[in-house]
Amino acid sequence: MSEKHITILGGGPCGLYAAHTALELGAKITLYEKEDSFGGLAAGHLLGGNWFDLGVHMLHCFDSEIFATCKQVMGEERIEVPLKSHIKWGGKTYHYPLRGRDILAGIPPLTLARCLTGLFIAELQTRFSKSTLGADAQSALIELYGEPLYEFFFEEFTHRYWGIHPRDLSAEFVRRKMPRLSAVDVFKNLLEKLHLTKPRDTTEGALRFETLHYSKTGSETLPRSLATSLQSRGASLHLDSPITKITHNKDLITGTNHGSKTGHFLSTIPLPHLIRALDPPPPPEILHAASQLRFKPMTVYALLIKKEKCMDSLYTYYRDRVFHRVGEPKNAGLLVRPEGHTTLIVETTCEIDDPKWTGQALPEIIADLEAEGLCTPEEITSHHLIHATHAYPIFANGFETHLKEITTYLQRFTNLRTTGRQGAFTYPNMHTAMRMGATTTRELLTK
Repeated sequence: MSEKHITILGGGPCGLYAAHTALELGAKITLYEKEDSFGGLAAGHLLGGNWFDLGVHMLHCFDSEIFATCKQVMGEERIEVPLKSHIKWGGKTYHYPLRGRDILAGIPPLTLARCLTGLFIAELQTRFSKSTLGADAQSALIELYGEPLYEFFFEEFTHRYWGIHPRDLSAEFVRRKMPRLSAVDVFKNLLEKLHLTKPRDTTEGALRFETLHYSKTGSETLPRSLATSLQSRGASLHLDSPITKITHNKDLITGTNHGSKTGHFLSTIPLPHLIRALDPPPPPEILHAASQLRFKPMTVYALLIKKEKCMDSLYTYYRDRVFHRVGEPKNAGLLVRPEGHTTLIVETTCEIDDPKWTGQALPEIIADLEAEGLCTPEEITSHHLIHATHAYPIFANGFETHLKEITTYLQRFTNLRTTGRQGAFTYPNMHTAMRMGATTTRELLTK
């Protein structure tokens, strides 16, 4: 096999697994990561003597190839844990994803009748219509679930979570990000059996029963183990190495601010950042298109609690609190110090420099945690903030046009590919991002 070289920009799960795939194909690896540890959005953070994740990041096993690799590199550090997640809705606790009896019990009878009637009408209309999902997320959700269910379940929560009303989000958001309600699917499956509806192009809901894989130090184990394995096999990995300049000559990328390199380039860094780093710079219309692609930031409030246990589940979603999800990693086997303590990962979407980002929302967060019976202010021993500037791509109306302009422009570089959540401006979970890294690397190295 002829020797090839690939430079990978970004050391999250996608970039690390891309490097693993490149090694399998006989390529030499140089990888640059801007942070002081590997993992990206799945990185662990050692704060005050305890490990905290940036949200809930646990390994699944439905991609057998990726799981086999991760299982091997994690070794005895891997812990198996059953999935147990909840959602707090209408003052009650339900399984997540919602089951049929949950949604039946959670909606007042008259409202439930309206929702099911609206759903039935919406499904009948799709049976006799050739249209796909609407132009924006609001019309798409109404088309999928009917107006009553949209108003009851989706509208307010989506607006509060994203800071954007569904009418200002693209319908593509529903296709890629919004999971189907498994409880609603029970009713929709009945309609399909009666040939009164047809399958729709939406994201499948989360698995109800499965085994997750974790470790005593949390999500940091997987990227650390992958990086260690790569380095032991000759890969050149560099931390604290942000990409500020990407040089090119006509149709080839020739290097970065870290030096000139020959061969192939795989980028997993945020797509707008890649565009702004190009030297010479791209045309003004491409720079403008990049400025229109935005990400939703996230802040995690990492709390040490003087309490053995705060909740029964691994994590719980909340529809009407200042936070949207709270995880307790100790329930998945995380080692917490000192004894008699646990940790909570409290996730909040935000904007940079707003009260959630700066920590000024802490009193409101503590009040909501106490109202949910998770902890009292006196039980909080310490708190830290973990920020993610590029947590979620925002599929605002019209983003498709800007994304297409950028991807079309980048196609001129025959030795460059972009992939992953941030590099492709899309919504993969950790495992799908790793699969994207592997697939794109094979295409790049074997073309």
